[in-house]
Amino acid sequence: MSPSDTGEITVALAGPPNVGKSTVFNLLTGLHQHVGNWTGKTVERKEGTFQFGRTSFRVIDLPGTYSLTAASPEELVAREFIIRERPDMVVAVLNAALLEHGLYLVAELLSLRVPVIIGLNMMDVARNEGLAIEPEVLSAALGLPVIPMEASSKGGIKDLVKAIAEVAEGVRVQEPHRPEIREDHRSVLDRTEGLIEDLDLGPYPHDWAALKLLEGDEEISRITAAAAPADRWEEILRLLKKHEDALVAVASGRYAWVERMVRAALVRPQAGPISLTHRIDRWLTHPAWGLLAFAAVMSAVFFLTYAIGIPLQGFLEKAVIQNLQGLVGGWTSAGPWWVQGALVEGFLGGLGTLLTFVPILVLFFGLTAILEDVGYLARAAFIMDRFMHAMHLHGKSCLPLIIGFGCNVPGVLGTRIIESTRARLLTMFLVPLVPCTGRMAVIAFLAPLFFGERAPLVTVGLILLALGLLFATGLIGGRLFFRQDDSPFIMELPLYHIPNLRTIRRIVQRQSLEFLRKAFFVILPVSLIVWALSRFPGGEAGSSYLAGFSRALEPAGALMGFDWRLIVALLAGFIAKENALAVLAVLFGAGEGAALGDLIASAYPPATGLAFMASQLLFIPCAATVAAFKQESRSWRLTIYNMLYLFLLSAAVSIAVYQVARRI
Repeated sequence: MSPSDTGEITVALAGPPNVGKSTVFNLLTGLHQHVGNWTGKTVERKEGTFQFGRTSFRVIDLPGTYSLTAASPEELVAREFIIRERPDMVVAVLNAALLEHGLYLVAELLSLRVPVIIGLNMMDVARNEGLAIEPEVLSAALGLPVIPMEASSKGGIKDLVKAIAEVAEGVRVQEPHRPEIREDHRSVLDRTEGLIEDLDLGPYPHDWAALKLLEGDEEISRITAAAAPADRWEEILRLLKKHEDALVAVASGRYAWVERMVRAALVRPQAGPISLTHRIDRWLTHPAWGLLAFAAVMSAVFFLTYAIGIPLQGFLEKAVIQNLQGLVGGWTSAGPWWVQGALVEGFLGGLGTLLTFVPILVLFFGLTAILEDVGYLARAAFIMDRFMHAMHLHGKSCLPLIIGFGCNVPGVLGTRIIESTRARLLTMFLVPLVPCTGRMAVIAFLAPLFFGERAPLVTVGLILLALGLLFATGLIGGRLFFRQDDSPFIMELPLYHIPNLRTIRRIVQRQSLEFLRKAFFVILPVSLIVWALSRFPGGEAGSSYLAGFSRALEPAGALMGFDWRLIVALLAGFIAKENALAVLAVLFGAGEGAALGDLIASAYPPATGLAFMASQLLFIPCAATVAAFKQESRSWRLTIYNMLYLFLLSAAVSIAVYQVARRI
């Protein structure tokens, strides 16, 4: 095997979701990696390098996928890379405790005629489930290298690297035992291949394309139809129509192959005690107890976030930011007033305030990453499925909504996994109602100011309010605009396992750096602009350009208890939701002898604070989310409808919250 044109051996990492593939990628590449998107796709692309001996290896982490049928962007990206880029080998990372699921993907990989190495990860989880796997026997049955691994503790990584090097150097010659189509359809496959063998199908192997035609693959059918003469394509269609059950024959052949491989190498436990995963899932996936558990888990997340993060945030604000503001104010006291104001209030007041609640976000990112890595978020999606069906939505709609808790932008983009156009559009309408981390950052800062020890309960209440309105919106929208048979929701629930701290650290690091990047390149310029508008022409906020414009809106804001400063903060959130705090810091002149929290708490009653937080959760999302909505819906009309709906909904709810709260 020779290196690619770049002088490197290209290794593609493939595997289903939740098998520890990202952990393996991180262990192989270390710091030598970067993250982007695949060209023309919103699917994440991770690439890195590592050195072994004198050979350099380039590792491409393919999107997690259960198969290569091209039913989703992830599946299409994975198979197109393997076919078009022709990597030197594919490392298939599988979950040893769910061996059958992973081997089906291997069956499809082998039909692409690419060298394959099996990284059999989570051997410890398999042992805990009472499963006994013999990697050597499995390797002999497959005709492929099989490396037992426990990536969470770096187990097996050195053996995997050695196997990769041996395959690259030709030391390990593969003779894989490939699956075959069911015997009663082999002649059909041969006839199909004969009809396309002289066609120019580009990089697609003819034997593989014939198999995909029998499976009804739309992409390969389109390519074949374009390459074949009209009469030839008609003949192919007649053959395929005559054998419409060919898809079952292909799948049956693969499943029979998987069964033989598993039977050779896997010994299941005798019937006995129920496994730990099943015992826990009796409660966490129960129709009633599962919902209570979900509420309890999320409450615990917010309680820990506040209990640990708020003291750290207060320390940074008083010990770091205010001291810096005092020093900078002293250094610039002899200069023009606007220089001192821009640095102390605009720069340190706006950006500095945001930096103080980095500890809160780190805790929130870390806790949610732990829940995902341990396997709980998949259960959360499962128990929410019934609510999706109540809204006449496909069960897959819950996944973009859960993603939206991190950021609404990937939540909107994630609706691509939904096949139905109407269901996809309705889910897009609902995603902006999910409280993202930007909104939660504002809530995390304001709730303790107005409600003290009751802040976690208030936060959970606001989130439940937003989710309740999301459900009501979907229920009404589903009945009015989306009436068709519900589709089943098929999802693999991973076995519970100890979270990988290295993976969690990388997730937290990436999300925190993304927040800091946004704070510096997006929020800081907005803070400086708002500061300038709030101080010019005379240097006083009350007589500034911004005050004059915002006071014209105060009659409407009065219904919600908002003065002009809160109105400006709410509107500034259109750039980035975290802007609200930066703008308030600028408008209140935080740092001039008092912390922002003290200034806000003394300026507004709790009813106003509650109404403002409710408005923050429901108001028009940030510009990036709006842009993503326009991109995915391909309609300015639908985008404007969504923005108008959220504007009216947030105004109505905020007015109701303020008017009720002020009377309690």
